[in-house]
Amino acid sequence: MTTEQWQKSIEQYEKLIFTICYQMVHDYHEAQNLTQETFLSAYTHKESCQMETVKPWLARIATNKAKDYLKSAYFRKERMEISEGETDPSPLPEVIYLQKEGIEKIKKHILNLQEPYNMVSCMYFLEGKSIGEISQILERPIKTVQTQLYRSKKILREKMKKEGNA
Repeated sequence: MTTEQWQKSIEQYEKLIFTICYQMVHDYHEAQNLTQETFLSAYTHKESCQMETVKPWLARIATNKAKDYLKSAYFRKERMEISEGETDPSPLPEVIYLQKEGIEKIKKHILNLQEPYNMVSCMYFLEGKSIGEISQILERPIKTVQTQLYRSKKILREKMKKEGNA
């Protein structure tokens, strides 16, 4: 992979890698650090990657970096301090209420989706199953599940937007 190809890969996948890290660690600044670590690690081993597999390769590195962070002594120490009450990360009651209300609206829309989107969405959003698990359970190809999930997200987004404007 040339330097120019590497630069294009960074620009193309930077947001994806950040999103993966953020979804795993739930800390904006740590996700930024992990994104940088991902690209640094990938750069040092860029010869071992072909251009057609850059996206999954970077995603795997990001996932592993986030998992390593979550297993680290630093993270466990931070969690222990929070649980001992040294800091109070509890959201305000009105924030909790609004979050629950929003979740209930989304849940209602998911349950009202027509097949094939209903089953895939329920398993993914409500049960927390991975795309691979859903594929195995429903005996559908992974690409089919991904497409159905993509379309269901689009439908849900449109329904939520319409509800918000009503």
